[in-house]
Amino acid sequence: MSNQAPFLRSSWQFPDDNPQALGVEIDRAYLAIANNVNARTIGVFPDNVPIGNGERWYLSGQSHAGQRKVFTFTATGNIAHGLDISTITYFTNCFGSYTDGTNIYGLIFAGSTPVADQNSFYITSTNIVVGAGAGAPPSITSGIVCLEFISQV
Repeated sequence: MSNQAPFLRSSWQFPDDNPQALGVEIDRAYLAIANNVNARTIGVFPDNVPIGNGERWYLSGQSHAGQRKVFTFTATGNIAHGLDISTITYFTNCFGSYTDGTNIYGLIFAGSTPVADQNSFYITSTNIVVGAGAGAPPSITSGIVCLEFISQV
């Protein structure tokens, strides 16, 4: 199997003397455009709804489609994620940020013990758990967590 990056060539010669050959080349060009555009990462981040992110992971000879789900929150504690963890192969990218109403801070994907001087989060079978480490910035007024994952279904 060859791992090729999605790439569109910058020019295409279309025949102008043969309508049938022109039709064939237009079909090829459209197929190349559609396949390469569909292979790009999708920049859509809806709130609390899983969506395909356009990533394709090839692990152990199998193809897995990437998904993402975004959550908003207003305090430390539990955020119900509604994901069936038993069908998720891997979390591939998990990140977030929050504000105290004045400044904006990064939210670290870490273990179940909050990181000193930081707010961080981890994932259980039912929740995203946001915790405040000792010396963490002021109270959260609003924040966002993005989970990207690949699943078996």
